[in-house]
Amino acid sequence: MNNIMPQFKSQSATILAISPQRRPFNRQIVRDAKLGFEILTDAGNKAAEAFGLVFPLPEDLKEIYRSFNVDLERINGDASWTLAMPARYVIGQDGVIHSADVNPDYVIRTEPEETLAALKKLKEKN
Repeated sequence: MNNIMPQFKSQSATILAISPQRRPFNRQIVRDAKLGFEILTDAGNKAAEAFGLVFPLPEDLKEIYRSFNVDLERINGDASWTLAMPARYVIGQDGVIHSADVNPDYVIRTEPEETLAALKKLKEKN
């Protein structure tokens, strides 16, 4: 996303990421990756839940996470062991979602250029 941030800004778009991780972890990611946008904290995955994106990790995956020293309870600040599917939305100034992409496979992500195209299409409508 950082590579095409100027193109998003030229469309007067604001990019935000939302994560269940606690603020210190999100700030660290922003710093380490030198992101040009903020990551908001979705405590308890409440926003993700409202969008129908949340799923609980089964016990076998919890064990895999633990084997890699990934402690979601500490990172997310709750004991739910839930994650949200990656999603990307283009939301107009009217608050309406004009484009949505959700994939349960976390390795499959929408290319930033596709999101930019959806944003440009929205701008053309208005």
